[in-house]
Amino acid sequence: MKFLIITADDFGLHEAVNEAVEQAARAGVLTCASLMVAAPAAADAVRRARALPGLAVGLHLVLADGGAVLPPQRIPALVDASGRFGGHMARDGLRFFALPSARRQLQAEIRAQFQAFADTGLALDHVNAHKHFHLHPTLLGMMLRIGEQFGLPAVRLPREPAWAARRAGALAPASSGLLAPWLALMRRRLDAARVAHNDQVFGVAGSGSMHEAALLEILARLPEGASEIYLHPATRDGLSPAMSAYRHREELAALLSPAVRAAVAASGAVTGGFRDLIRARRAPRASAHAA
Repeated sequence: MKFLIITADDFGLHEAVNEAVEQAARAGVLTCASLMVAAPAAADAVRRARALPGLAVGLHLVLADGGAVLPPQRIPALVDASGRFGGHMARDGLRFFALPSARRQLQAEIRAQFQAFADTGLALDHVNAHKHFHLHPTLLGMMLRIGEQFGLPAVRLPREPAWAARRAGALAPASSGLLAPWLALMRRRLDAARVAHNDQVFGVAGSGSMHEAALLEILARLPEGASEIYLHPATRDGLSPAMSAYRHREELAALLSPAVRAAVAASGAVTGGFRDLIRARRAPRASAHAA
């Protein structure tokens, strides 16, 4: 079976992102969005999501390069005085592993973000982390333990096929190879926790440049199993210095493209969110038992 999830990350970052998500869910091929609960336009994103019952919405945990839910005085080992996480993920990853105080604060912030999502009243479709920080074993363990209390159904596995990574440049396959042990460990831990996940993802190496041609190439070669394509659409470019090279408007155009819609149909994939994937995986087993 081919199952396809098409996700917009950074939902709530800016109203230009939220407008793009709404357009792509109503008139395009978008099936899913990942919400930043502490972002400036999160309330606007939730309002729009409530009017889009066909859009599956998950939690985009922010623990790097973004704002926290808890005030700075509660988590001083994690954020600056303005309540913002830094972008030095390797350094912070070592601190999460080595410092008990940082781990306690990290756990409190992860719980607060899960609670903030629960408070929206939206059904939790999945959880992933900004910049795939959930590859960090300590962070993943906290996500799974806390997530269990909030009905965590699924987590993104950021495993991108080598041929797709090569599209973004010569260094991408090497980076993918370095991550292989962490990806294998993540998959084993998700399976042991009985948390659903995709089999492969598209958008890691080409982050910010998932334009129409990129989507058409992926859809033409879509493998068996559960695939997730994620993008960062918006109705305007230049949303932040960290995404200065991102082609947000081109990604929105790709999601609205009739050619992409036709390619999704031609792929033969069932489409939806992660909860739909869980139901689709259960259906063959139920049919086999009935037979």
